Amino acid sequence: MAYTVLARKYRSRNFEEVIGQEPIATTLVNAIKADRVHHGFLFTGTRGVGKTSMARILAKALNCLNADAPTTEPCCECDACIAIGEGQDIDVVEIDAASNTGVDNIRELRGNAAYRPARSRYKIYIIDEVHMLSTGAFNALLKTLEEPPEHVKFILATTEIQKVPATIQSRCQRYNFRNISPDAIAERLAGIAKDEGAQAEPAVLRRVARLANGSMRDALSILDQLLSLSGEKLTIDLLDEILPPAQDEQILTLLKHAAAGDAGAVLRAVDEILSHGRALEVFCNDAIATVRTLLHIRICGADAEIVDIPAGARDEYVSLSAQFEESQYVQMIAMLEQLRRNVRFSGAGRALTDALMVRFARMREWAPIEQLLGGSARPAAVSTASAEKKKSPDALVAEPVRKAADRQRLPGGGVSSTLGSSANGVPQTQLASVGSTGEASAPAGPDSAAGSPVHDASPETPIEAAPGNSAPSAATAQVRTTPIDGEERERILKDPVVRQVIELFDGIPMGVDRIETVAAEGSSVEAEYDPVITTE
Repeated sequence: MAYTVLARKYRSRNFEEVIGQEPIATTLVNAIKADRVHHGFLFTGTRGVGKTSMARILAKALNCLNADAPTTEPCCECDACIAIGEGQDIDVVEIDAASNTGVDNIRELRGNAAYRPARSRYKIYIIDEVHMLSTGAFNALLKTLEEPPEHVKFILATTEIQKVPATIQSRCQRYNFRNISPDAIAERLAGIAKDEGAQAEPAVLRRVARLANGSMRDALSILDQLLSLSGEKLTIDLLDEILPPAQDEQILTLLKHAAAGDAGAVLRAVDEILSHGRALEVFCNDAIATVRTLLHIRICGADAEIVDIPAGARDEYVSLSAQFEESQYVQMIAMLEQLRRNVRFSGAGRALTDALMVRFARMREWAPIEQLLGGSARPAAVSTASAEKKKSPDALVAEPVRKAADRQRLPGGGVSSTLGSSANGVPQTQLASVGSTGEASAPAGPDSAAGSPVHDASPETPIEAAPGNSAPSAATAQVRTTPIDGEERERILKDPVVRQVIELFDGIPMGVDRIETVAAEGSSVEAEYDPVITTE
């Protein structure tokens, strides 16, 4: 008798044996009990998660010959149940859409659908990989799928739901099959290994479950391979000889070395990953997925719903997530995606990968953006223009961008805010430039309009110091505004920092004025001035 692989031998036979898709099984059971079985079902999910098995179980439930009506507990012993389980029933037609993609195939299906089933209640069509049908075939299927004969049921299965037209999806009840958890896979593998007369270490089953990446079929195929090598006892040493560690385990090890700054260990870890035959593009995808998980843990916490941590590795993920800043994780993902694109067309893909891994190892030596921005204020734009103007006047700071645009420096270090108004009544703001003291400052009086000088009501206006500062009083310091023209004006406007800030806020220089702080006679306060650029 021919050997039956484990993936077929231990396929789920009824709703109770379904692994990892209990919500879907419960929904179908309730639909059968309530006699609300739809005529079209669309099962979508990755490989090996039970789509075809669920389709066969549903077909058994509808056509079991030992029940007088559709049942939630098919006997799995009658001729119909046995034939359906083997994919050979005359009334349950399984079609591979990958090899039956044309309009003619669907026309044949439509013609046969008109005939009643030979022995069962329903004629059921299970179309696997339905996304492979051509556009014409999909269009030919639409009418029959929407209004099939009362004895016909359709069960469509696909791994790429985005390729199935919306017109097809809207005519079916859609069920999303999730990846099976490693715990559920490991538990199922333990029972199968026992039934096969083998002793398996728990660590082996966990490793196989994680290597399966959510697919029960992949897990059974790996277990089948291990049993072929050693049918009695499965150890972790045996597993290491024929299978690599789980993908995320290897990448976690790589990132741990990167966090420690050990570039040599990072390169050795990459070499070990790639030496097992993994393509560079696949490595980049796996690394992006792992870094994304670490980013989610770093931002949302390990208990957030968005976080998907592989079973048995929670502590490792949580510990490693604290080793890098949020911005560094963002940068890692961007660099890995750029690498993934480059290696597809480059003959030096391995060299690019090694170079990037060295950058990862040096990443903690770089100052994160949070640290650079943490102690500095960001540029502030003061805007109170009327709604009719397309661009509101902005307060632009021309020394460090971190200086707030609506602030002015007072003698002695005090700070006060000011906002002037132009002659036409539109509020104006001013751009402080570098004055004789080497610091940026803003005007104390109103702004100028269209380049003309703006003066206070009196040519010398006293200015008060901000609270807590030892600034000169009104009796010892006076402020006045005078225009700046000629070469000095051009020099100020050509200053690189001034140009950078003007371009940043898309400002238009309207005038350059000098704000002078003049010491009163007999005072110890030195005279100083600051150029101010009025922008629109």
